[in-house]
Amino acid sequence: MSNKWDIWKEKTSKDTARPWDMINPKIEKVSKDISDKRMNICLGCDRLFKTTNQCKECGCVMTLKTQLPHAHCPLGKWSSIDAINE
Repeated sequence: MSNKWDIWKEKTSKDTARPWDMINPKIEKVSKDISDKRMNICLGCDRLFKTTNQCKECGCVMTLKTQLPHAHCPLGKWSSIDAINE
């Protein structure tokens, strides 16, 4: 049986976007065009809490998450930049 630490580590693997990634100078943000396309998909999704632009699936603030290259939609509606380039 996994303990809480193991479960957290699994959930926060390297391909998972984390809130502090926004202030990491080593992570370059995606272009405004890509971020806007991702956000438009989110705005059309019924799982977005529009008051705060927060996803009901992952809990992320999507105006920030859509700017990260390694981020992806938990419902598969948009992918990470790495996944697109593979």
